[in-house]
Amino acid sequence: MKRQFFRLMDCLHSGCLFVAGACLIVITLIVPYGVFTRYVLNSAASWPEPVAVLLMVVLSFLSAVVCYREHLHIGVGVLPTFLEGPAKSVLGWLIEACMLATNLFVLVWGIKLVQTVWYQSIAELPLVTAGMAYLPIPVGGALTLLFVIERLLTQEFFQEPEPETVSQLSTE
Repeated sequence: MKRQFFRLMDCLHSGCLFVAGACLIVITLIVPYGVFTRYVLNSAASWPEPVAVLLMVVLSFLSAVVCYREHLHIGVGVLPTFLEGPAKSVLGWLIEACMLATNLFVLVWGIKLVQTVWYQSIAELPLVTAGMAYLPIPVGGALTLLFVIERLLTQEFFQEPEPETVSQLSTE
């Protein structure tokens, strides 16, 4: 059962990565189109900017999910390096319990937000409602919850990110 859950999490991770990448590509294509229509054709299209904003929301939430699973999220590693054994494990459980609570909050209140504004229209995009625009919030919370549960099952709390996921460029 655990093995199937982990395989499902691998598939979800790949799906999130694919959708986030697709959003980035589409944003990269439609923003120059909006600039072209505005400054070259002198007839600005109304849809590129709101679509880019909506895609950026999707990109942000799915990228956050991917970064969490790959241990690339912002974290302070000073305290865990000083701890050993059970104390380090307790700290890991505490951090993941906080992540669980935070993402449960995001899921529940995100659903309430989506329900509240589901029928409000967006002027530039009549087929998309405000509820649809806010849908990435509870989806991101739910996906992160699943990855938190996965981390609790594997107990890989303070794993270093894979070398191929971290840039080798110096930031100094």
